[in-house]
Amino acid sequence: MDGILVINKEVDMTSHDVVARLRHILHERKIGHSGTLDPQASGVLLVLIGKACKILPFLCDTDKEYVARLQLGQRTISDDIWGEVLEERPIQPISNFAALCSDFVGVIEQQPPLISSIKVNGRKLYEYARAHEEVEVPKRQVTIYAIDVLDQEKLRFRVACSSGTYIRALCRDMALQSGNLGCMAELVRTKVGRFALEQSVTLSDVEKGNYQLLEVDALLEHIPVVAYEPLADIYNGKSIHLPLETNHEYIRIQDHEKTIAIYKYSHGDVYKCARGIW
Repeated sequence: MDGILVINKEVDMTSHDVVARLRHILHERKIGHSGTLDPQASGVLLVLIGKACKILPFLCDTDKEYVARLQLGQRTISDDIWGEVLEERPIQPISNFAALCSDFVGVIEQQPPLISSIKVNGRKLYEYARAHEEVEVPKRQVTIYAIDVLDQEKLRFRVACSSGTYIRALCRDMALQSGNLGCMAELVRTKVGRFALEQSVTLSDVEKGNYQLLEVDALLEHIPVVAYEPLADIYNGKSIHLPLETNHEYIRIQDHEKTIAIYKYSHGDVYKCARGIW
């Protein structure tokens, strides 16, 4: 079984839980996903099955879209309402939430939450938190493409952002800029790349057989296809020579219109096999 499933992850499940359930349902060991979704969050989880697991490093569908809600009045260790409360403060009402949101659109510096799997000095940040050890959390650049206010009163918004953006951190920083403490109170991932929540299926759907696998090539359309013969060279993982005008870092070789390998430019007219998918 090879392909991609767009899963609607339920609340109170880890991404690993979803993979484990699918391994049991589909009787397939080779299953992975393209981006972790917190247990308290729901929404789109892109799941790779069988040969599709091999293409994970080559995905370009990594931008995300979320619907989230900001809650004011407290700072927590995880920057969401499910973490330990570290500080509370009276709420200063936000009169123009849209204006506040617009301040965060563009390329911004973001400090990830302390409860996260980012590594510092070889250890994950949440390991420092659990050990009650102080650590300097490095900031990193992320891109916020757009933020749309959905409910001014409840501080609900939709955000489109680059991979690696923490919406928990975004909520924390929005609150601070408004003169408040705050954290994330709900999160739904509505899109991963071109794959939207409306296209997703639940684990229950999969159990009932109500799903359709997307082909591996559906996630590789950004890599150009180049004709090559003999295909035996490709199946043997040999380096190949192509015209210099090919001029692409990565190319795909297909057999009967299905990608069997991804090649990377090496030097001169030489391309080397980056990943076989047969």
